[in-house]
Amino acid sequence: MTSTLLTNIGELVTNDPDRAGLLGAVEGAALVVEGDRIAWVGHAADAPAADAAVDAGGRAVLPGLVDSHSHLVFAGDRAQEFAARMSGTPYAAGGIRTTVAATRAATDEQLLSHAARLVQEMLRQGTTTVEIKSGYGLSLRDEARSLAVARQLTEQTTFLGAHVVPQEYADDPAGYVALVTGPMLEACAPHARWIDVFCETGAFDADQARAVLDAGEAAGLRGRLHANQLGPGPGVRLACERGLLAVDHCTYLDDADVDALRDSGTIATLLPGVEFSTRQPYPDARRLLDAGVRVALASDCNPGSCFTSSIPFCLAMAVREMGMTPAEAVHAVTATAAAALDLDGADGVGRLVPGRRADLVLLDAPTHVHLAYRPGVPLVAGVWQGGRPVV
Repeated sequence: MTSTLLTNIGELVTNDPDRAGLLGAVEGAALVVEGDRIAWVGHAADAPAADAAVDAGGRAVLPGLVDSHSHLVFAGDRAQEFAARMSGTPYAAGGIRTTVAATRAATDEQLLSHAARLVQEMLRQGTTTVEIKSGYGLSLRDEARSLAVARQLTEQTTFLGAHVVPQEYADDPAGYVALVTGPMLEACAPHARWIDVFCETGAFDADQARAVLDAGEAAGLRGRLHANQLGPGPGVRLACERGLLAVDHCTYLDDADVDALRDSGTIATLLPGVEFSTRQPYPDARRLLDAGVRVALASDCNPGSCFTSSIPFCLAMAVREMGMTPAEAVHAVTATAAAALDLDGADGVGRLVPGRRADLVLLDAPTHVHLAYRPGVPLVAGVWQGGRPVV
């Protein structure tokens, strides 16, 4: 098996809990990749021999970024909706139906081509692991084919038939929940690892969300939730009550929500690109972190409420608008985001320690701080995925 020594690293972010500091950073570092795994990490002066060597030129190296919340399988464009919001029209979940019509009309090939382009866009910005949801088909046929498309691009696929109630079921939401929890779930489960519900006014209430999660879990899918995005609601506490690994959005929280997140250990995945794109208040990450809640960040890349694929942009917003330090934000898009997808095991992602998958990002900068310090600048100089350079 071929080994490669990556040496002359200015700052190596390992996220190793056995090293000092949140990021377990090593200065003047090196690491050895063997096959698709990290084989050794330490100071460059102590590095073992390897079959090949790469000089990092004093640049920083981070774990590959993890995007634990995206909606990449869709067709159509909602730029006019964005322009209307910037002119004062408030965001509402109903705009999803516009994308549903375009997605249903698109071919599988068109959906795959568009989603693959977005995955490559993410990769060039350092994202080596991405979760992709369905949710723009909202029919048995179109949800199943959306997930089949997503599964060609990632193993982290999520069935989101419970995104909103489609127009044809507007007068029969109970009938649509029965479809989602019955035939649609049966068709989609083979292509999915997770099941998700948009638990929000204008989408699904807590009882409907429970029914969807119960059915999904009975079919072998693990639960996720969109919650407390548009206003206060029961979603966050429902996620904590069920012991879900993560709950996403968490924009409007009361003290009981924060306490529930802390006590349950459920990760709060915050999506600052949404607030940038909808002009809603940003989530208060500082409040959550100070309370002992684990916080992840993700893009929520989608055509309506947040059409950005850039985790570095989301990271910079979290630092500037949400009270996170640069180190906390980097940890949130690597180690904690990996944990939100249950990929934080000994052979997982999100940390650069021996045995982990060799997904890493080389920055054209000396430290991780530059991701927030230089927002909007293309700092990713190289990306390794599964032990080989891909960018």
